[in-house]
Amino acid sequence: MSGLEERVVIVTGGARGQGREETEHLAAAGATVVVADVIEPEGDLPGAATYRHLDVTSPTDWADLADELKNTYGSVFGLINNAGIVGSRGRAGRLEDISLDDWNRLLEVNTTGPLLGIQSMSRLMTDGGSIVNISSIAGAGAHLAAGYGVSKWALRGLSRIASMELGPRRIRVNSILPGYIHTPMQNQTPQHFIDAHLSLIPLGRVGTPGDVAPVATFLISDAAAWITGVDIPVDGGVLGHAGLRIISDAMTAATNGT
Repeated sequence: MSGLEERVVIVTGGARGQGREETEHLAAAGATVVVADVIEPEGDLPGAATYRHLDVTSPTDWADLADELKNTYGSVFGLINNAGIVGSRGRAGRLEDISLDDWNRLLEVNTTGPLLGIQSMSRLMTDGGSIVNISSIAGAGAHLAAGYGVSKWALRGLSRIASMELGPRRIRVNSILPGYIHTPMQNQTPQHFIDAHLSLIPLGRVGTPGDVAPVATFLISDAAAWITGVDIPVDGGVLGHAGLRIISDAMTAATNGT
């Protein structure tokens, strides 16, 4: 038993990709999932999952969703802040070149959106609860896309503060730091970008939504009842070598005479 049976969990950005996989896993564990997204899901949602239109940057949308959930269910237990955007890559995403509009939009969706979600949904967590923020390994080091990296750093900070402030109400708040996860959002990603990631991953492959979803379900569930305020990388080992794999690879090549 997961402890999620009949508990209400909101997944932002749950219509497709990683969010959809999280929805599938939560529903399989017995949760009543509310998929909150700006796009409608393709095909039927699993189990007792339902769809609600939500722009995570809109305080009005969050307030309307909170009112509806309170009237329908009385309370909620979980929130996964999964919705996010990547923004511009290449020179347009670099520190010296990123536009102010792109910078503000990244922070608005990736950081302010989760803040609004925490503010709205935590008020409905009247019997404890769990919040999972989907950050990124880009929020654990320097990243070539400045706005994206900063937004994910800020989300980690928001998670820590929320875990401290909401802890006395038995609401847990944790972050997941995915590495390169191939979802439909990455379908146009150039191969050289993927190859660069692969050169950093000790486990030798890019990630899938199915690598992240079980971790999110675990953190929402009672199995993680005494875990809060932590970051869990799901990255194939990238953060584990702190960027030093290049030295290991160079020494191995020298030893092998290649």
